[in-house]
Amino acid sequence: MHRGVWYALAVGGLAVAGIAHASGTIEALARTCNNCHGVNGVSAGDGMPSIGGLPEGYLKTVMMEWKEGKRYSATMGRLIKGYTEEEIAGLAAYFSKLPWTPVAQKTDSKLVERGKQATQSCVSCHGPTGKAAMPTAPNLNGQNAKYLEMEMRKYLDDSIPMPAMMRMMAKQVKPEDLEAVAHFYASQK
Repeated sequence: MHRGVWYALAVGGLAVAGIAHASGTIEALARTCNNCHGVNGVSAGDGMPSIGGLPEGYLKTVMMEWKEGKRYSATMGRLIKGYTEEEIAGLAAYFSKLPWTPVAQKTDSKLVERGKQATQSCVSCHGPTGKAAMPTAPNLNGQNAKYLEMEMRKYLDDSIPMPAMMRMMAKQVKPEDLEAVAHFYASQK
């Protein structure tokens, strides 16, 4: 086949793919999130957070922070750049309407007790058990423990772009208590 024909087919295929993407529904776009975040946004483990049932305001804010480079995530920072603000708002609305489902996971009872004592700086936004107390804060109750610890460690590293307010609050937790705090919130239903 002639090189010009191949080029025309490739460009035509890309144009059709772009139209299909643009005309696709938010639900179809949201299904692509299942690969990492689990069906209906409920984490299947491996350090991935649950996103189904998180507050719409939080979801929209965090996705825009990734898009704008104000928050670091190796994966989401790359993926979200291709989404429009309308798609981000649609995804935030979609996932916020799903029920919050705590992740089935094992926690260490000694770490849970120690972690409970280390969450004083978290309560005003995340509530005493991790159920979000404000619309711009995520639920932590039943969230994936590995993910929680990994995120808290990012807040403590000044070289990683993260929101200033949360960085300041996270630094009130001693580094040696991060795993315990993660186990405490992961154990809450």
